[in-house]
Amino acid sequence: MLRKLFLLVILILLGVALFLNPNFKTISAGVAILLFGMIMLEDGFKEFTKGPLQKILKNATSRLYKSIPVGAFVTALLQSSSLVSVITISFISAGLISLSGGLGLIFGANIGTTATAWLVAVFGLNIKISALAMPMLIFGIIFSFQKTNSLKGIGNILAGLGFFFLGIHFMKDGFDVFKEYIDLTEYAVSGFLGVIIYCFLGIVITTILQSSSATLALILTALAAGQIEYENALALAIGANIGTTITAILGSLTANVAGKRLAGAHLVFNFATGIVALVFIYPLADLVDYLSILFGIGAKEFILKLALFHTIFNVIGVIIMLPFIKLLEKVLLKIFKERQDRDVDEPKYLNESVLEFPESTISALLKESEYLFQNAIFEIVAHALNIHRSDIISEEKIKKVVKKSKKDMKTNVDELYYRKVKKIYGKIILFASKGQSMLLMTEGQNKLISQIKTANRIMVEIIREIEELGKNVSKYQNSDNVHIQKKYNKFRKKIATVLRLIHLFSKEELRDTYYHKLAGLKEEAKQEIHQNNESIDQLIRENLITIDMGSSLVNDNDHVNSTIKKLITVAELLYGKTDTLLENGVPQKNLETIQ
Repeated sequence: MLRKLFLLVILILLGVALFLNPNFKTISAGVAILLFGMIMLEDGFKEFTKGPLQKILKNATSRLYKSIPVGAFVTALLQSSSLVSVITISFISAGLISLSGGLGLIFGANIGTTATAWLVAVFGLNIKISALAMPMLIFGIIFSFQKTNSLKGIGNILAGLGFFFLGIHFMKDGFDVFKEYIDLTEYAVSGFLGVIIYCFLGIVITTILQSSSATLALILTALAAGQIEYENALALAIGANIGTTITAILGSLTANVAGKRLAGAHLVFNFATGIVALVFIYPLADLVDYLSILFGIGAKEFILKLALFHTIFNVIGVIIMLPFIKLLEKVLLKIFKERQDRDVDEPKYLNESVLEFPESTISALLKESEYLFQNAIFEIVAHALNIHRSDIISEEKIKKVVKKSKKDMKTNVDELYYRKVKKIYGKIILFASKGQSMLLMTEGQNKLISQIKTANRIMVEIIREIEELGKNVSKYQNSDNVHIQKKYNKFRKKIATVLRLIHLFSKEELRDTYYHKLAGLKEEAKQEIHQNNESIDQLIRENLITIDMGSSLVNDNDHVNSTIKKLITVAELLYGKTDTLLENGVPQKNLETIQ
């Protein structure tokens, strides 16, 4: 709602500006073309990052010294720190990366965004634009219509660069024409007051354009056309850096607590960097003059000097903030706390921000399903057997656990299903379908979501199975008939053993150890379903149990083996994954046929 209102206000203001001053339309058209080019650039690079992106981010965010350069590189490549912020918020909301790793990416993104200034300063304003833009557009459009994703990606990148430079061309021409009617340098404000005014103006422009890179391109072309003073341009660049946090804040509105923490960090970092740059703007300008002499940049080459200034204050900002990362993380964790009163059936990972990318969507669905399995299904099954979950995951032998667990917990499986499972199950399925319809996914990614949906459906089936078994467990586990009691305790032991193995299997470092054990138990359970049980028949023949008891045992033998098979199948679908989970391929372990 807030975004729609913001867009409406911007459109009205733009319409009024174009009506009052038609000469403004060339500059506006240039900005629009440049923004469109940046969108095409993003789309083009996304074609090459669908598979490796998750793996790159996961590896990069494990250490701060890796996450900062990766954030800088990705931002320079995509030409959008705002996009990197949205990606990071989406991934951190889905639990793909940690908060500290996300902070490193955001810090690096601020350095990476300086690439736009150099691109515009070195190429966009110093080379004949038609020589660059037109061939790129021609070849880019041809490639973008190809069916192969890689060719489409190359086409979007070329076309994006073409539109980027074409936008700069229109902006430059627009300012040249605009200067014939209005000389904006007449409104230049010198001194620190001018710094404050133009910094605020930079924030406003970036908030409107939703891109600090576009704002910088606008500032550089205006500076090249002589429409703004160099000192005021420095302040505008600082404002652009601060203004880009608005995009992150808007992106975090639909994010979970983790996403809001990252947006808060982005805000703190950019404001701190901006304030330092504002306070020391004149010493930094002197440093730029000194370095310009060393690098052979002329005293009047203000475009290159502005690009250098933009790079220097962003790098200094990162250096200043590095010692305070741990402190910042603690403060954010304290301010943005997880809700303690969250109902068990409320989503923990599913939110609109993760629907930006297939990787984050799949990760959120997987984590939500794992949470449901561990905290609802596991508990319901254990309690239906009159065994505490804590005993199953303990190191005590299962035989002793079953022997000591004699108290009837009076578990109402049906009530627990409606209270803990039904609502969140529906939300998981709806979210999965929404992700598949909204996002362009690979065949492997679609299969993974289908597997997650299948795992959730089987979880519901497990509850139906265990409900019938649980009634007879409560009825016979403490029966005076030692034979029926022994049989049902054996059932309890079999399922409790599987639950413990699944608990161990869920730990990544133990996965390979327990995979084959579970696979063996699953195959055994498949073979025992619907098989005649000679021991039960013998007990009936010898009048050791009644016919009703025997009938219950036969039915529950099927329920036990069916439940075991389904529990292991869910565990395989949710935990039997490799590092390539979110890449184009699908792990073979996850493709086991469900019978």
